[in-house]
Amino acid sequence: MVRRTKIEAEATRSQILDAAEVVFFELGVARATLADIASHAGVTRGAIYWHFNNKVDLIEAMLERVSLPMQEIVNSPPAAGSEDPLGDLQRRTVQMLRRVSTDRQTQRVFDILINKCELVDDMEVAREPYLKCRGRCMETMERGFRAAKALRQLRKGVAPRNAAIGLHALVEGLVSSWLLKPEEFAIGAVAETVVSAYIAGLRNP
Repeated sequence: MVRRTKIEAEATRSQILDAAEVVFFELGVARATLADIASHAGVTRGAIYWHFNNKVDLIEAMLERVSLPMQEIVNSPPAAGSEDPLGDLQRRTVQMLRRVSTDRQTQRVFDILINKCELVDDMEVAREPYLKCRGRCMETMERGFRAAKALRQLRKGVAPRNAAIGLHALVEGLVSSWLLKPEEFAIGAVAETVVSAYIAGLRNP
């Protein structure tokens, strides 16, 4: 009986998170209320408060359920001793962008964080896990560019840190721009061209 109750509680929690993703995506975090989420989930507000204290808790739990684009880079850093660190960075970045193009849940959560999580009240706190992931992603990219510099792959005068900042901005900006208006371009189709052009500009001729 206890096990069944625990399973039911987990199912309700997932149901609430599914509803929160949809409501935050459609209304924005600031405009959405817990009553909106409860209505969409088909539960009471009390059920939401049983699992979550507020909208910040909901967003943090949503982040735990997906692997954001930046986390993909962190999870697959350039191989130690690689003979082509720039090529590794390029391939991993393109693979990540193509995966994002097919993962609807990741798209929705990323869009909420970047475009629909207004920085009011406690929302800055809710974005802290994402910002930490963002920092780790740039550190991973920088290690790749440092390895490229050691092999003289990197163009003279290009600092690995600056190269990492640029690649991260390219990825974040490309995904964010695509989510704002997906019909303008297919991110999976342009990923190779855009990323390879950036890497080519950094490569030692």
